[in-house]
Amino acid sequence: MPSLELPQNEWIVLALLAEQPNHGFAIARVLEKGTDIGRLVTVHRPLVYRALDRLVLAGLAKASQPEPGARGPQRRQHVITTLGRSHLREWLQRPVDHVRDLRIVFLVKLRLIERSGGDARPLVVAQQAALAETLSELLKPDAGSDVVGTWRRHNAAAVACFLKELSD
Repeated sequence: MPSLELPQNEWIVLALLAEQPNHGFAIARVLEKGTDIGRLVTVHRPLVYRALDRLVLAGLAKASQPEPGARGPQRRQHVITTLGRSHLREWLQRPVDHVRDLRIVFLVKLRLIERSGGDARPLVVAQQAALAETLSELLKPDAGSDVVGTWRRHNAAAVACFLKELSD
């Protein structure tokens, strides 16, 4: 199956649908600032609803008929499809391409895998392999002695240490 390219917000919403069927307002609450996922990336309600619409159009999720809300407007329950689960599984195991993407994208993937009760080790091992050459280059003492080179070297050392700890 070829890799499907979606914006990060849509992958996150799809992963939350994989946890349980839900409606947009409830998903937006999970993604508010300071929540489990919201401390990594905040997704505001309009973007959640846009993501849900796009996931339905792509066949990755299905929406129910509108239902009366308990204390508000009608709501549509959304559920992930088999196709959605398949693509989500592939995305969650795909390592990021750049060291800078570990701070958000990789951490989000790890947290989503943990929330689902899955094993994050395959992603960690794949991530180590994907960045091995880059980290090796960045960790060389002559990789740059200016402030940018020093920052990149220290950041690479922290990333290598972090990935090693996760894989142990």
